Amino acid sequence: MAALGGDGLLLLSVPRPERQPESAALGGPGPGLCCWVSVFSCLSLACSYVGSLYVWKSELPRDHPAVIKRRFTSVLVVSSLSPLCVLLWRELTGIQILFLGPLMQLSMDCPCDLADGLKVVLAPRSWARCLTDMRWLRNQVIAPLTEELVFRACMLPMLAPCMGLGPAVFTCPLFFGVAHFHHIIEQLRFRQSSVGSIFLSAGVVTRGLPSPAFQFSYTAVFGAYTAFLFIRTGHLIGPVLCHSFCNYMGFPAVCAALEHPQRWPLLASYALGVGLFLLLLQPLTDPKLYGSLPLCVLLERAGDSEAPLCS
Repeated sequence: MAALGGDGLLLLSVPRPERQPESAALGGPGPGLCCWVSVFSCLSLACSYVGSLYVWKSELPRDHPAVIKRRFTSVLVVSSLSPLCVLLWRELTGIQILFLGPLMQLSMDCPCDLADGLKVVLAPRSWARCLTDMRWLRNQVIAPLTEELVFRACMLPMLAPCMGLGPAVFTCPLFFGVAHFHHIIEQLRFRQSSVGSIFLSAGVVTRGLPSPAFQFSYTAVFGAYTAFLFIRTGHLIGPVLCHSFCNYMGFPAVCAALEHPQRWPLLASYALGVGLFLLLLQPLTDPKLYGSLPLCVLLERAGDSEAPLCS
């Protein structure tokens, strides 16, 4: 490579990065784990494509024009959603694995079968109903987007240069947890509880708001996870999607799982989900999968190039 310097034309030799052997590249723990997760995701996508052909209940043969038209619709919907599935694979695999137990419990308790569930999910009326439901918009769209923007994307760049990425991951969620104490005002305003019962309560209110101590702990832990996710992926869409998913799922109903008729398979799925989440947390958030990391670039400019979360 040639560059024009003050004394004339200088030849600058830039050494080529050494290529690692293919066996070494595939032998690390990260790529191996991601590989079987990728294979399982592709299998799920294939099953979704084929399964969409059998959503429609009909006694007609596959070559009947009415059956062909319906299947056209099914495969077009699945094909248009496939890029979204790739996005969800990158951003939501970890948190979905963590909620393996609650998802299993939800499927066991759901009165509808898979075909009926797909019809409901793909029906335009269902989405139109959601988009006109203010509570759904608040919980699934507005709250995740605005809270992650303020408490992650805006606060982490201010905290990280002065204390480092690691302490910032655990400090930033404290503001997020304290911000949820405003729910106490709502409980007192509508006389749902007294001041003493609010602070003495340690459990989750099923139809209402959780206790302040529990909610602070839960939101602080969740905030630390999304802060970690924001740093490792370099963008906000992952934390927003995880926030929306967790708002939909709520806190896992562990007590209900203990009393469930099929509690042993459920408890096994709970344990498996937690174990796989911890095992896959680092590989699925490998910065090499996501490109440039703005916070890491910010720290490099500030002279801190040894941030462990950036590699």
